[in-house]
This record gives sequence, C-alpha cells and structure tokens, in this order.
Amino acid sequence: MLRQIKSAIQNSQSTLLQDAVGAASLVVMMLVALHVPGFV
Repeated sequence: MLRQIKSAIQNSQSTLLQDAVGAASLVVMMLVALHVPGFV
C-alpha cells in the first residue's frame, strides 16, 4: 500500500503542485461565497 502511494506521487510529481493550488483556490472561493451574505 505504501509503495503504491509513493509510486503514485512520483508519477504525478509534475501535476501535484497544480492540483494543490487548484484545491486551495476552491477552498478560498467557498469561504468567500459563504461570507458574502454577511457583507450585504
């Protein structure tokens, strides 16, 4: 199991950063959307 995880990380090294940035941007957008009704 651990070997498979390591292999998956090594194979997707180039897109791992892009995926992390995408996930972080989704979290930021969700937090902003949840707080917008409080500004009105």
